[in-house]
Amino acid sequence: MAKIVVDEEKCKGCELCITACPKHIIVMAEHFNEKGYHPAKQINPEECNGCTFCALVCPDVAIEVYK
Repeated sequence: MAKIVVDEEKCKGCELCITACPKHIIVMAEHFNEKGYHPAKQINPEECNGCTFCALVCPDVAIEVYK
């Protein structure tokens, strides 16, 4: 099981990580960050395989993956 950590203040809600995730376990949070964006968040972390696709496509380097 892997875990992703999103730096909510860096995230601009572009949703590229959602598209890149082969397990479909990233969604947009309902709350806003200080910049007014909905940050990404992980759901069902037990399904994450740690592929790092989400972190690789993030233009704001807001995602870290821990295996």
